[in-house]
Amino acid sequence: MLKVSDLDVHYGGIHAVKGVSIEVPKGKVVTLIGANGAGKSSTIRAISGLLKETSGDISLEGAKGNLLKKTPEEIVKSGVVMCPEGRRILPHLTVEENLHLGAYIRDDKEGIKSDIQWVYELFPRLKERSWQKGGTLSGGEQQMLAVGRALMSRPDVIMLDEPSLGLAPLLVKEVFDIIQEINSQGKTVLLVEQNAFAALKIADYAYVLEVGSVVLEGTGQDLLRDPRVKEAYLGG
Repeated sequence: MLKVSDLDVHYGGIHAVKGVSIEVPKGKVVTLIGANGAGKSSTIRAISGLLKETSGDISLEGAKGNLLKKTPEEIVKSGVVMCPEGRRILPHLTVEENLHLGAYIRDDKEGIKSDIQWVYELFPRLKERSWQKGGTLSGGEQQMLAVGRALMSRPDVIMLDEPSLGLAPLLVKEVFDIIQEINSQGKTVLLVEQNAFAALKIADYAYVLEVGSVVLEGTGQDLLRDPRVKEAYLGG
């Protein structure tokens, strides 16, 4: 569904992503793992159109042309949305107002209303707090809100950037359960995650990035058993 070919990303004089090629098949969970500075977040930020010093080709099934040539809004309309690292919710708006913002490209009022109820089914705690300001939510609840907001654009592909960052272990498990649930409902997932063990456990396929390049790839289960991955990312 989503194919990235020979992607290069620069920050001024820094070559952050070097010829990365990945594929994200329809209906699958694909994860990018690696240390800080490996180029994981830069890769998905380039896919989302937020980084412009880029070259290569990004194609999406059903979308015309190279996504690198499109604006972020055009990319969202094409069916690719990113849930950013750090949640980035709007703290002074209510939970429901944040969700409505996620549907800014849409004008189908009944569909939006229905999708808000779907998000509340995925995240019952958000329904309980629909009237609360986003800034009053716990870290885990804010992460749920960020994912729910991303889903409100009705994406074909949802990209999640470090969704477990800063969360307690029980909440980390809950976040990964939710990712699997979203995937089971037909969403294709591209996951960037430093928690390599949790990410590989749910991934159909995975890529390991080091210093901007793909150095290993394979199924999630294969990489869990790979001694190089165990030593570098799994504590043993």
